[in-house]
Amino acid sequence: MTPFPRLACFLLLGLSTLLGAAPKPNIIIIMSDDMGYSDLGCYGSEIETPQLDELAANGLRYTQFYNTSRCCPTRASLLTGLYAHQAGIGEMTSDRGAPGYRGDLSRNAVTIAEALKPAGYRTYMSGKWHLAKQLKPDGDKFNWPLQRGFDRFYGTIIGAGSFYDPWTLTRGNKAITPEDDPEYQPETFYYTDAISDNAARFINEHDSEEPFFMYVAYTAPHWPLHALEKDIEKYKGRYDDGYEAIRKARYERMKQLGVIQEDWALSPAPGSWSDLPEEQRAWEARAMEVYAAMIDSMDQGIGRIVDALENEGEFENTLILFLHDNGGCDETIGWVKREKGRPPRAPMSPDELQTEMFPTHTRKGQPIVYGKDAMPGPATTYMSYRRNWANVSNTPFREYKSKNHEGGIATPLIAHWPKGIAAKNELRHRPGHLIDLMATCLDLSGAEYPEIYAKHRIQPFEGQSLKASFSKDEDPDRILLFEHYGRAAIRDGNWKLVRLGVNKPWELYGLEKDRSEMNNLVAEHPEKAAALEELWTWHAWRTRIYPKPGDGK
Repeated sequence: MTPFPRLACFLLLGLSTLLGAAPKPNIIIIMSDDMGYSDLGCYGSEIETPQLDELAANGLRYTQFYNTSRCCPTRASLLTGLYAHQAGIGEMTSDRGAPGYRGDLSRNAVTIAEALKPAGYRTYMSGKWHLAKQLKPDGDKFNWPLQRGFDRFYGTIIGAGSFYDPWTLTRGNKAITPEDDPEYQPETFYYTDAISDNAARFINEHDSEEPFFMYVAYTAPHWPLHALEKDIEKYKGRYDDGYEAIRKARYERMKQLGVIQEDWALSPAPGSWSDLPEEQRAWEARAMEVYAAMIDSMDQGIGRIVDALENEGEFENTLILFLHDNGGCDETIGWVKREKGRPPRAPMSPDELQTEMFPTHTRKGQPIVYGKDAMPGPATTYMSYRRNWANVSNTPFREYKSKNHEGGIATPLIAHWPKGIAAKNELRHRPGHLIDLMATCLDLSGAEYPEIYAKHRIQPFEGQSLKASFSKDEDPDRILLFEHYGRAAIRDGNWKLVRLGVNKPWELYGLEKDRSEMNNLVAEHPEKAAALEELWTWHAWRTRIYPKPGDGK
């Protein structure tokens, strides 16, 4: 290089330093598992979530953000910026043969981690992966986190299991147990704490000369209802008045907070507390106490992640996004007693891997009780909180996890970034979707989205960046698509067409006045319903919802 160009380079470098070119932000996406729209304090709940509430009070809350209604497709869509079928996870992690249903994250998609690494980002993940059909520790790991762009990983490859002895617990690519992990030995192992603590550790050990992207995927409060007694104690007696009282109180708070509109109706409850026998009420109240404690524990862990950012001087320039993977879960897990008098057995050795989603014994050899013979919470129980409490979680909406009515797909989204979001405690009513997270990360990082990656042609991402909404609310003219096991929906502006199954009739709603989906307008607007059905079908072929496995459509 001749002296003049070299001098020019030095001058330009010095000028950019004097002008204080802003460093690229760190980005942390935090996701909970099986939580309803109203389960956070800042969205109307009585559950104590002070850490998330504070992030919301110093940032933004989005009121019309969407997931895909189920864990696997949500994770695929979040990480790739594609609709789940385009990413190969149209249903769950089993290969159904059709292009959109291969059960593995597509090689024609890149993850946010893969996209951001060329822009100088370090990439970390702590928590639930659930994007690969191969789970064995000695099998091909081509679709595990380290092979999909993450530099460090701690968590589980599968979607559910005991919080005291997780199935497929993994560090990097190595299968571990809570007892034989040399890098993390708390006094009491609890998976929610482990996810938080390892995320905080990644921050503490990060080289601050580089920006980082981190994905924290909690399993809380997904079944089984497992929580530490110290956290359960806080909620003793809080749910003794039953479903309807809690739901009505949430509904009123949500209107006061502005996260729902005054004229949106409260959808009907599926059951009545007064119809339950007294013994059943005690068990049901305990179930919700444990569920609340699981969320409380997650919130405490998010506080430790924030503390790590502050201690490392990274808090001001870190965008934190928090959301749920689907709505409240009405699945009935563990309510039927499986076996009577199951005897204890010998404890598992420290290096013996947990290989079952529904274990029969704890690591200590204690029998696990299924059914209402024991109150939920400890490692010796395994059950869910069922439909009536899920209906409370989804206040004021209809339906649940795996459905595409608002109760299944509506999620809070909290955005906090001191250096990039000047707004404090503001709401954003912009409709948005998981597909927007890739676009946002690319926009903020300056990363180039590849056309070819690892010799595979990459599909264009589908989303829109949230960056402009950090400054002011928007109302983008867009179409959002949903499908899971034949349950389908399309949102076009404030119109929404939705069905509960392939053989179920389409329903039409005007969401501006009826987001609770109480007034089906198909009979009043048949032309609109027909047009939206045609539009949904066109996009279904475009995004690999079709062809369906086995039938060519």
